[in-house]
Amino acid sequence: MSKSKSRLRLSWVFLIEFFVQSSWTTAATRKEIGFPDRRSCRTTVQGRYLLSDDNGYVCDALSLDPQSRCCPETGEKYSCHGCNVLSQCCKSYEFCVSCCLHPAQTQKEQVLKLKIAKPSTAGTYLSVFDYCAGRCRHNSASVVHENAYVSEFHHCFSLPSNSSGYTVSPMEARLNGINVVVGRQGESCDSVCKLNGQSCVLNKLLVLNQCDIIQKYMSCKGACLASVGPDQPAEVVDDAPKHLNPGACLYTQTQSMLSCDGSHQHTRRLCPCA
Repeated sequence: MSKSKSRLRLSWVFLIEFFVQSSWTTAATRKEIGFPDRRSCRTTVQGRYLLSDDNGYVCDALSLDPQSRCCPETGEKYSCHGCNVLSQCCKSYEFCVSCCLHPAQTQKEQVLKLKIAKPSTAGTYLSVFDYCAGRCRHNSASVVHENAYVSEFHHCFSLPSNSSGYTVSPMEARLNGINVVVGRQGESCDSVCKLNGQSCVLNKLLVLNQCDIIQKYMSCKGACLASVGPDQPAEVVDDAPKHLNPGACLYTQTQSMLSCDGSHQHTRRLCPCA
């Protein structure tokens, strides 16, 4: 009788251990399944201080996430700072790549059909990032006398001349010779152009003061609205108070208010410099 009880107790011990082990394994498996996949980024390597990742953000090397290799998503995505979006040329390689990655600037369908080099045997670009990182490097069209740049805007991402059906409108043609620059928050166009070693061209603000032109340079996430103020044409920054329509682009219906020295603490101006 005592042997039977011992065997019965032993069976219960094994059974309990089996259930404990099974439940622990199941919980561990579920825990592992619950881990989110961390996306890793590709980045540019040309710059000495800055990097651009394939998400469209620009940051310094010290800010890069050591695990994902991504820039912090705190700055402006697809930033065209220091770029002339009409000519699709920029002063900085990293901002050239960032601006180029904007879907409104570069069409994925066109880019992925382009050959990396001229020979017919050359392969095509595998991603928009590959195209932007390669195209934004200095090219022969931006150099004169083999050792000098035609312009300080020598990082360009425009499609090769025979691959784009883009035509310049008569209104855009009036901006020939003008560097259209998106300023930083709170800056006047006088300040923006001065930082570029140029001056604001007042009469060209009239050309820029139109939604179809503004939307070529700014994201205008909150639409394009008529407004009144000496800081227009401009875009309201994302962290502005809600009553100011964050993300919206602004143009003025009162042409006499167009000004090179106007500014607003919650907007970024679109400036014509020369």
